[in-house]
Amino acid sequence: MSIPSHQAAFPSTRWVVMGVSGSGKSEFGKRLATRLGVAYAEGDDYHKAENIAKMKAGSPLTDADRTEWLQTLQWRIGAAKESGESLVLSCSSLKRRYRDFLRQGDPFVVFIHLAGDSELIGARMRARTDHFMPLGLLASQFRDLEPPERDERAISLDIRKTLDQLIAEVLLKIANTSKFKTNN
Repeated sequence: MSIPSHQAAFPSTRWVVMGVSGSGKSEFGKRLATRLGVAYAEGDDYHKAENIAKMKAGSPLTDADRTEWLQTLQWRIGAAKESGESLVLSCSSLKRRYRDFLRQGDPFVVFIHLAGDSELIGARMRARTDHFMPLGLLASQFRDLEPPERDERAISLDIRKTLDQLIAEVLLKIANTSKFKTNN
């Protein structure tokens, strides 16, 4: 199946790939950005060293721990909007209030929720060796997760599908859904 290019229809759009740790945000985000021909930013790269150390030690972050990180991500989204840059950003964005805060950088940002059950995601986390987030924090991530609501500009994807299927699905939803069209 041929997937249409969306650069012309969406010359300047900000996307946040969200979900619990292990859902595939980074890989999906990189592939989506490549497919769209736009910039990609890894949200984890913006964490302070203290936050990474805390998570590595098995302690979940508090809202206070996340404040500076979310401010930086909001700034990154806003800077992209101001410069007319399209951007795909991976960021857990588990709570509605985090997404609302990120939307202050761009009210037209679209969230892509990579959704899956704890068994599948736990298996993925056990298989990876190169990430700071331990499996022990997965339960706290699911406790914090507030999936996007109907009034949010969001797409929810079932991660049991392949990455290629997920990319095709999101591109088709973009092409067929007027609520994802942006204003610069």
